Amino acid sequence: MALMIRSSAIHAAGCYTTTAIRKGARVAEYTGHLITKEEADRRYDDSLLTYLFGLGDGAMVIDGHSMAMFINHSCQANCETEEIDGHVWITALRHIAPGEEITYDYCLYDGGDDDEAICNCGAKKCRGTMYSAAEVKSRKAKAGTPGKTQGKTQGKRRNNKSGSASRKKHKR
Repeated sequence: MALMIRSSAIHAAGCYTTTAIRKGARVAEYTGHLITKEEADRRYDDSLLTYLFGLGDGAMVIDGHSMAMFINHSCQANCETEEIDGHVWITALRHIAPGEEITYDYCLYDGGDDDEAICNCGAKKCRGTMYSAAEVKSRKAKAGTPGKTQGKTQGKRRNNKSGSASRKKHKR
């Protein structure tokens, strides 16, 4: 599969396909060094940018060093992530045309109190945040007010459909 990195309307750089991708195909593997969440927090506490993807319950993370780290968030993504035997795969949810940007829903769940994780995906059904619907609901309940989500620029966490998580600091 031919993937390339180029400018993205969603955020700075994005990952694009140069060939058609069929529904269900593995698009990329999220690879890098495996470290603990605590080590990631120590290493990247003051960093503006990280590419971390949590495995299982989030205790271990992949410190991303691959094409997949450039895949941007979208509330109406064309891919999803799945963890299989310690590997994280980005898999097509539908047919993806040549030239299309590869995206998946980050479904962030972890962050601090002052980061809204604003979404720039431009989808018709955009949530306005990269946080998962469950996290948005939880934050609203904690704040005791409907409306704005709250979070800290400590990192963005992504859930895949099987419930594992990831962390990626804001590039925005």
